[in-house]
Amino acid sequence: MTTTTQSPSGESASTARDRTDEGAPAGDRAPAAGDPNALRRLAERAGRELEDAPAPEILRWAADTFGERFCVTSSMEDAVVAHLASRAMPGVHVLFLDTGYHFPETIGTRDAVSAVMDVEVVDLTPRQTVAEQDAEYGPRLHDRNPDLCCALRKVRPLDEGLRAYDAWATGMRREESPSRADTPVVGWDAKRQKVKLSPIARWSQNDVAAYVAEHGVLTNPLLSDGYPSVGCVPCTRRVLAGEDARAGRWAGFDKTECGLHL
Repeated sequence: MTTTTQSPSGESASTARDRTDEGAPAGDRAPAAGDPNALRRLAERAGRELEDAPAPEILRWAADTFGERFCVTSSMEDAVVAHLASRAMPGVHVLFLDTGYHFPETIGTRDAVSAVMDVEVVDLTPRQTVAEQDAEYGPRLHDRNPDLCCALRKVRPLDEGLRAYDAWATGMRREESPSRADTPVVGWDAKRQKVKLSPIARWSQNDVAAYVAEHGVLTNPLLSDGYPSVGCVPCTRRVLAGEDARAGRWAGFDKTECGLHL
């Protein structure tokens, strides 16, 4: 229930998903630090064995396997995965990318999560402030080169922030977009040489809503104001009827991901 800043230097209510721990990988322990091949093999095996496991079981496996070298990332769109992880590992680190461009509602959600949940929110900040970035690259880089802006304010800070961990969890879901349709519940992040979990990958939006309602989980107020996907202010708009949930992100560009999951 705390927030720290790191500088750059329960399951769904759907009974269809309910099952016991039988079949979970037993006795896993994280390989010694610096052994990416062993971590990759562990991730591949867990991905197969936990594919049909409920989210709490996946997160218990991560907590038991990695301990303090496991963390969760959150955009503060909602706190579902943070809530799930806090039940498996009280005090779990929740990494938040403080880009300098967030909606006030997103910052408010982050502060509320830190205040009421059994987690430690860790703010990851870019090397440059927005003003310093403007001075070097020119104002409104996000309008001219959103890929570079995301790389500087999201991807690099996350890469640096994850160095202290062997495994990280995201809230990615397969139904969110075609680019996420094959998201494994446990996979290998080859770029960062980390185990990457997406414990609610199989969940539908209805599953998310049911979990939020059942457990009173915090959500970003913007989700009820036409923003089914919430990012930085300059690169997020409301979604029109019939559009994909992520259509409001980087509108006008051939871009659907910020680069964190590529």
